[in-house]
Amino acid sequence: MNWKRGLMVVPLAASLVIPGTLTVNADDHDSQNMEPTVQNEAIDLRATLDHYLSEHAFLAVEAMRKGADGAEDFDAIAAALNENTEDLSGAIASVYGEEAGQQFNQMWSEHIGYFVDYVTATAEGDEDGKQAALDELAQYKNEFSQFLETATEERLEADALAEGLQMHVNQLIGAFDAYVAGDYETAYEYEREAIGHMYMVSKGLSTAITDQFPDKFNETSPTTKAADLRSDLNNLLSEHAGLAVMTMQNGIDGSEDFDASAAALSNNTNDLAAAISSVYGEEAGQQFKEMWAAHIGNFVEYVQATGAEDEEAKQAALDALDQYRADFSTFLETATEERLQSDALAEGLQMHVNQLVGAFDSYVAGDYEMAYDNTREAYAHMFNPAEGLSGAFVDQFPENFQEQSPSDMPKTGLAPADEGMSALGLTTLFGILASIIATGFYIRRSEQ
Repeated sequence: MNWKRGLMVVPLAASLVIPGTLTVNADDHDSQNMEPTVQNEAIDLRATLDHYLSEHAFLAVEAMRKGADGAEDFDAIAAALNENTEDLSGAIASVYGEEAGQQFNQMWSEHIGYFVDYVTATAEGDEDGKQAALDELAQYKNEFSQFLETATEERLEADALAEGLQMHVNQLIGAFDAYVAGDYETAYEYEREAIGHMYMVSKGLSTAITDQFPDKFNETSPTTKAADLRSDLNNLLSEHAGLAVMTMQNGIDGSEDFDASAAALSNNTNDLAAAISSVYGEEAGQQFKEMWAAHIGNFVEYVQATGAEDEEAKQAALDALDQYRADFSTFLETATEERLQSDALAEGLQMHVNQLVGAFDSYVAGDYEMAYDNTREAYAHMFNPAEGLSGAFVDQFPENFQEQSPSDMPKTGLAPADEGMSALGLTTLFGILASIIATGFYIRRSEQ
């Protein structure tokens, strides 16, 4: 296999701001006197970086695994990783100019190449080659940290950046080494850590950029309580999509790591359910877990039916997903007091189903390029419901998101991964979701 062929860089323009579902007020400045919002120029920047940086970690881990296995779809997932680099470089260029964007692109692409070198050396049992790749990554870490410090006019500090980049390297290498060793549980733990870590990167980088160019971002802040809530949902929902795609692939392939990938997907659900339990009680947490896990089970049934070539069972799984999206959409519309419309929610949920099923069907058919196009679409799509849900929650409970004082800018965007999602954002999120679930229980009991 030509390991580097999938990593050729082709220039591609990218927009900095993802189109949203809420209206931006041009006069909306963040202050304690303004109504909280999940959408302004600064928060949209953070969400864009949430998307591209976390997707990088997800695709990088999966591409390294595909490389180790000599999988037929390696070139396609490597190409998807390239496209992510182009999108990220375009975002940087839109702030700092084309020259800086190209420099970023080159350095970012090179560090991906060093991970590929590590994979190649591992396959060949070449310990010297593995160490050479790690040495290259160490050099990259220092050069890239200096690049960001200079670009942000020292708003990000090179030493702290280098420490964070080393953590990124350790997480990706750790996930790969554990996978090769057959320790699949550890491999997926590292993967989830790597994805979560990138949300701290996007928070720090967006804060530095908006502080550096306040006029360009209408003097808004990316680090409000409402922004934290949106970012937390970005993390949970996009990770769900990414892990679902790979678990479905593992299921149809009969891969040894299927159970571990399914467990990681389950842990994504458990993180939310456990937090809800801590706020509202075990019954509410368990009910939410069952509700969310049910639609995951329908996707598993679709995979099983595909493997058995049972068309009726495949349709039954799709029918169950159709019923789920109708019920869940109505539930959210009622719980948010019609801030979210069930028709629009159902349409968005159908898109989610189509993307995951499309990615899976294309993979089974051997159309790997289409499979990863659908995978990227599924991953990106989840940032839209994250924006819509967080916007509805903030509008419904504005008192929970009022700012008491201006947020301090972190010294680095590469904070330790174990900080995870913001404690404030998660506490607020889980409290709101618990209230929504309570409302849903009451409505259901009333209807019964």
